[in-house]
Amino acid sequence: MTIKAQTPLYRVLFVNQDKVFEVYARQIYQSDLYGFLEIEELVFGERSSVVVDPSEEKLKQEFSGVKRSYIPIHAVVRVDEVESVGVTRVREGTAKVTPINLPTPRNFD
Repeated sequence: MTIKAQTPLYRVLFVNQDKVFEVYARQIYQSDLYGFLEIEELVFGERSSVVVDPSEEKLKQEFSGVKRSYIPIHAVVRVDEVESVGVTRVREGTAKVTPINLPTPRNFD
C-alpha cells in the first residue's frame, strides 16, 4: 500500500456570470462565511512558452495575486480530486435552468 506524498489536487467547476470556470487548487474547504467554498493555492499548468492558451492566460491574469477565493456553494457544479493539472478554462454555460411548473391552488367550492 502506497501513501501519497503530494498534497491533493482538486478540479473545481463553478458558474459565474453565465460562464463555467474550471480551475485547479491544492486546498478547498467549506468557509466560515456561511454558504461559501474557499479555494486556495490555485495551480496553473506549466505549458511550453511557444504554445500559449489564451483562455488559461486570461484566468492567470484574473487570479494573479489572489490568495483565496470564496465561491458561493450554489454556483459550484462539481469538485474532483485529480492526479495532475489539466487545462484551466472558461466556457460558455450552455445549460438553461427551467423552473418546475407547480400547480397553483384552486378554489374547488
